[in-house]
Amino acid sequence: MIHYALDTNIVTYYLKGNVTIINRVTNETDNGNTIIIPPTVFYETKRWLLVINSKKKLELFETMCSLSGIGIIDREILETASVVFSNLQKRGITIGDNDILIAVYCIHHNLTLVTNNTEHFKHIATLKQVNWL
Repeated sequence: MIHYALDTNIVTYYLKGNVTIINRVTNETDNGNTIIIPPTVFYETKRWLLVINSKKKLELFETMCSLSGIGIIDREILETASVVFSNLQKRGITIGDNDILIAVYCIHHNLTLVTNNTEHFKHIATLKQVNWL
């Protein structure tokens, strides 16, 4: 069994009806694999759906979250994310806070991150990631 976490861009593709992503999510869950929405991804997605006031996409997103589940960011994840941020900064590498939180959440829970932005995460060596597009 593989445990996946969807990045915001993948959730967005799903909500826009991207057939490749919808089919892959369906196939993975049908094969007994787990799909999780990290809490930071929930926040990033929900805030913009509220801004654009898309009731249809909000309903679809809520259904998606109820089926997959949303995790929790605890102190241990925040502590680790702080260390990752510090280490990257000392090496002159800048990664957005949300991406660091998503990556550390995945590492902490042994999840494979599904993202179309593999470049954003390439400096986080222990992160497992795949691109379904």
